[in-house]
Amino acid sequence: MLKLAPSILAADFARLGDEVATIDRAGADMVHIDVMDGVFVPNISIGIPVVQSLRKASSMVFDVHLMIQDPAKYIQAFAEAGADSITVHAEASGDLGEHIGMIRRAGKKVGICISPDTPVSALDGYIEKADMILLMGVQPGFGGQHYMPHVSDKIRELRGICDKIHPSCDIEVDGGITLDNVEDILDAGANVIVAGSSVFKGDVTAHVKAYKEIFAKYGR
Repeated sequence: MLKLAPSILAADFARLGDEVATIDRAGADMVHIDVMDGVFVPNISIGIPVVQSLRKASSMVFDVHLMIQDPAKYIQAFAEAGADSITVHAEASGDLGEHIGMIRRAGKKVGICISPDTPVSALDGYIEKADMILLMGVQPGFGGQHYMPHVSDKIRELRGICDKIHPSCDIEVDGGITLDNVEDILDAGANVIVAGSSVFKGDVTAHVKAYKEIFAKYGR
């Protein structure tokens, strides 16, 4: 199933609850929440209190992406704050297997992310343990970047592996996705699309519907 996960990193933070309500009404499947610590990536975004506040205002699936150096310190807190899915980076410090176990024990879906320069082979032994693999289409940390074309080769490689060993695993792609290039990314094998600026800059409802119209052509 194809899913749209608008990233609130590009939303109007002065009216964040309204922005999330808008994408929900328009038909988005989940909301992507980027958490940055200023250490793992050179930027700081939102934290636990924002997730807690949004959880009170929305029943959408919260797809929480931890771009932080030491996720073990925060996995439980974000689970309690209202995350439905928690994604950690393979490049983060600590033991990835331990992070996966912490997410599972918290009763949340497991996501694993790799950055554009990290090979798919870094996921060996972990793909079967994940509900979703997130491939970054840009260097993590800032919105509004252009998609790196070589990531499409990684999507195809990962799709081939998942089809053999874990067909139910979602492949999510985040960074630089627009209405102009999303079909190429879907064709490569992604099924969860994170879109920030291309959803929230302008007519949010129209943009969500435009993505969903493209998805409908694929019938999956």
